Amino acid sequence: MTPFGEKLRALRAIKGVSQAEMAADLGVSAAYLSALEHGKKGQPSWQLLQGITHYFGLVWDEAEDLKDIADISKPKVTIETSGLNPKATKAANLFANRIARLDDRVLDQILALVGERPSRGP
Repeated sequence: MTPFGEKLRALRAIKGVSQAEMAADLGVSAAYLSALEHGKKGQPSWQLLQGITHYFGLVWDEAEDLKDIADISKPKVTIETSGLNPKATKAANLFANRIARLDDRVLDQILALVGERPSRGP
């Protein structure tokens, strides 16, 4: 699941709607919405993101947070290290090879290290 999928699921739970209901209301398939939630599809289009924002009545900071979360929810990430210190390449490769084995505590430490901005709300 991506951060966007996690947020979308939380928003649906608060509103008390199923994927099928939300998909029908937004004019997308339930399968596509499910794929977004589970990280099988990349970021939503700008139009769909706007539709989701309006669907949940998100304004200002909440809408900006949803956009920011969508921006960091690419399920396939490429890290370009050409031209960087060789340690950067080594770190990127080790991280890619070991990320599945990292627990939440370690991931929280990494997020703090890279300066994650806390999100607001659910």
